Amino acid sequence: MKDLVLKKCLKCNALVKVIEDCNCNDCGIMCCGEKMHTVKVNSTDASFEKHIPTYEVEKDNIIININHVMEDDHYIEWILVKTKNKNIEVLLKPNDKPTLTVPYEKGAVIYSYCNKHGLWRQEVK
Repeated sequence: MKDLVLKKCLKCNALVKVIEDCNCNDCGIMCCGEKMHTVKVNSTDASFEKHIPTYEVEKDNIIININHVMEDDHYIEWILVKTKNKNIEVLLKPNDKPTLTVPYEKGAVIYSYCNKHGLWRQEVK
């Protein structure tokens, strides 16, 4: 299964999910007149326990929670679960509960995105 690829504009903070990335040396997705940068997973200096998605398997479902504040200026923007055949995503806003329940699939990958601390990842065992 391919990893999720995100590109971010460092000027306006636009974020793009890439379905198929270009492999050319001198091109890429542009925004604000500059090449967008690839967002790396878990690359910021932030509390691991407050950003990494956690999950429990109950019957045939994965119940996902993120132990994170959901304030106006600091929150989880979305949770995405990537499986072999589909992506399941919930968009969040301040004061929402950062949770998602999806059908269980071993090897699924859970991503969460914090508006201040970037992309976080957890694989389902």
